[in-house]
Amino acid sequence: MKASRFSYAVAVTTSTKIPRHHNDSNGHKIFNLFRSYSSSSDPPCSGVIDPISIASTVSSPDNQHDGVSAIDAGTSYRKPMSLWPGMYHSPVTNALWQARSIIFDTPPTATTTTAGVNTVTTKTPSHSRTTIHYPFSSDYILREQYRNPWNGIRVGKLLEDLDALAGTISFKHCFNYASMADSLLLVTASVDKMVIKKPILVDTDLKIVGAVTWVGRSSMEIQLEVLQSNGETSDPLDSQALVANFTFVGRDSKTGKSAKLNQITPETEKENLLWKEAEERNRLRKERRVQQKKEVENEMEAERLNALLAEGRVFIDMPALADRDSILIQDTCLQNSLVCMPQQRNTHGRIFGGFLMRRAFELAFATAYAFAGSAPLFLEVDHVDFLKPVDVGNFLRFKSCVLYTELENPEQPLINIEVVAHVTRPELRTAEVSNKFYFTFTTNSAGTTNSKIRSVVPATEEEARRVIERIDAEKC
Repeated sequence: MKASRFSYAVAVTTSTKIPRHHNDSNGHKIFNLFRSYSSSSDPPCSGVIDPISIASTVSSPDNQHDGVSAIDAGTSYRKPMSLWPGMYHSPVTNALWQARSIIFDTPPTATTTTAGVNTVTTKTPSHSRTTIHYPFSSDYILREQYRNPWNGIRVGKLLEDLDALAGTISFKHCFNYASMADSLLLVTASVDKMVIKKPILVDTDLKIVGAVTWVGRSSMEIQLEVLQSNGETSDPLDSQALVANFTFVGRDSKTGKSAKLNQITPETEKENLLWKEAEERNRLRKERRVQQKKEVENEMEAERLNALLAEGRVFIDMPALADRDSILIQDTCLQNSLVCMPQQRNTHGRIFGGFLMRRAFELAFATAYAFAGSAPLFLEVDHVDFLKPVDVGNFLRFKSCVLYTELENPEQPLINIEVVAHVTRPELRTAEVSNKFYFTFTTNSAGTTNSKIRSVVPATEEEARRVIERIDAEKC
């Protein structure tokens, strides 16, 4: 397969630093090379690139016949660099930021200058396909950064890396040349449900593969696969540990209105299938948004609310007679707060979506841990919508609770955690919801204590409605 000029492999270090500015071909300094990423992806461009310490990685991750390697998250390469403004550090985000920076060394050609920034072209999925390799089995330093206290993978860091990779793939598809960075902004709109299909091990090599699979007028979907082979089978599906679908939208950086994106032409049968699946998900998302706007009150909903509230009222009015195998939602709550620091930002002043997902996951894990009495096992995270941007200096509060439990299978009880992120402005006495996250855990049978997993009941109508909404969303 012919290598594309837009896919990169890069050697990185855990202390990577990159210049705050660089000179263009005319010797002029260029600043603000990256746009917003947590609520936007960072926009570079395409063009003829001189790949210093960079190698193309467009060939299939499972068919590297041309000797090209994927981005290595654990290479021992150590090169001192100054810090990009807002670069959030992890081995993988360092590698991806470094790969993105190459695009800015390419000045626009006469053709692209004449065409203007609104030029839309058509690309193939292979144009944006990117692979990251985690050599956990051989790189002790990398393995330690991703190891949790129970010798498992830190899922929060993995979510952070998925977000970073999705942003890199989005700009590889959308940006044709560097000057487009001044006009086009890519915003993370949502993340579909992610389900862990098998345990992810921290001492076995891991690979993340991703590409753009679908493009509308101003939105696109990126699918990422987390792959970890057990060496016992050659079936690619057996290596698949997780699949994530990220949705990005294009915005005009000056007006904030929707902007046209490069279109996509699937080449293979699998790419055509992924395109059709993504098209159907996009249709369902639109239907869901319309449905959520409709507030339908009926007798059946009233009965469900009353049934949920019945036990809660006993807790409130007659606590001595309450079911000892149940607990109020409000008694499972945890929260933490932070002021968003510049180290978590990009140049647009926005906080990385991956950082928010990691903080939400870690609070959800702690909530499930305190509730179950043993370290829980992560199963899935539901669809995430990025409702409001989070900026540097914002006072951010994460509030979590066990929303409901599913105890039909005693061997694998399900604990459903809700985490709500609020942007709080004490000066204005306001608080707005920026994100809602829904995580599902189960108990680890090997480490379970004798404590029984309890039912969770709402005490207010508002809590009961939240429970019903989540149960209905799971059914859909």
